[in-house]
Amino acid sequence: MSTLVLDNGANFAKIGYSHEKVSVIPNCQFRSKTSRLKTFTANQLDEIKDPSGLFYILPFQKGYLVNWDVQRKVWDHLFGKDMFKVDFADTNIVITEPYFNFSSIQDTMNEILFEEYQFQSALRINAGSLSAHRYFHENNSELCCIVVDSSFSFTHIVPYCRGRKMKEGICRINVGGKLLTNHLKEIISYRQLHVMDETYVINQVKEDVCYVSQDFYKDMEIAQLKGEDNTVMRDYVLPDFSSIKKGFCKPREEMNFTGKYKTAEFLQGHGDCTEMGIPEALVNSINNMPEEMQPHFYKNIVLTGGNTLFPGFRDRVYTEVRALAPVEYQVSVVLPQNPICYPWEGGKLLAENPDFEEMVVTREDYEENGHYVCEEKFDI
Repeated sequence: MSTLVLDNGANFAKIGYSHEKVSVIPNCQFRSKTSRLKTFTANQLDEIKDPSGLFYILPFQKGYLVNWDVQRKVWDHLFGKDMFKVDFADTNIVITEPYFNFSSIQDTMNEILFEEYQFQSALRINAGSLSAHRYFHENNSELCCIVVDSSFSFTHIVPYCRGRKMKEGICRINVGGKLLTNHLKEIISYRQLHVMDETYVINQVKEDVCYVSQDFYKDMEIAQLKGEDNTVMRDYVLPDFSSIKKGFCKPREEMNFTGKYKTAEFLQGHGDCTEMGIPEALVNSINNMPEEMQPHFYKNIVLTGGNTLFPGFRDRVYTEVRALAPVEYQVSVVLPQNPICYPWEGGKLLAENPDFEEMVVTREDYEENGHYVCEEKFDI
């Protein structure tokens, strides 16, 4: 019996059998400007020769799975003969979903997994729980950790103790990669060039250029300087998809010193955003925990999700949490080597756990007891 692990993110699906390597694949469909009638699914994005003006059809809205038609098409593609060739009758699935997911979405997911695809058994779980499982597996002397999952739709901060999530400490910040990309599109469109339809290109700009400042106000002062004194400025060459396939930063000696933007600062609670910053939310979450557990959370802060890859992200979180935390507590912030696939790796470990069969719901269980058995077993 094989186990398929699917970290079903709002932007990317991280998928693979527990005995193989992970694949990171767009969890959406696309239409291109040049061929409006054809829809491309998941990794068929690579077939689009000109991704400018790319139109995204997303199964997730505001972090929740609402467009099942699109999700089915993506899953059909992933599970089908071109990708993972899933033999449903002989396969278990571990699949992630958001914290406090709506019960109607959970019920639909059960129906699709068991009634349409007919998987042998399923485990629905939060991505953060898989990250915590991986962290405790690597650090088996630790009892507590707090997971910061900063991904496409929002950022969750979730404390775990002995492998169980502490619901009273969960905090959600409504800032994720999608908001950052949209904010960057708005700033560039307002100041220089209309790019509101260029989500794909501007997302690439964000990933290539944006960073988290260690001293925001000092960097803003440097950004006001003229010429070579301005060490913050970057000149970015946009792709034209004929001679330039991918955008890039010009070397400093070729730069034209104009334009500055602040995007990643949203995650730290500055910029034009009214949401609490990550360091403040971390401290707030830990303060909701019993006092004797708090030192253990401060020294086991785990960063996961695509936004944590911004240069300077880990250092800034450490600096600000250290400033807010009691002096006698040790603060440690861990950024895994691959924060995007960290939950998937936790799912892979979980599938090899001797207790795995106790955690899943089999198709036989589901056919006999319906949604009730899933509500009892899965702690979402």
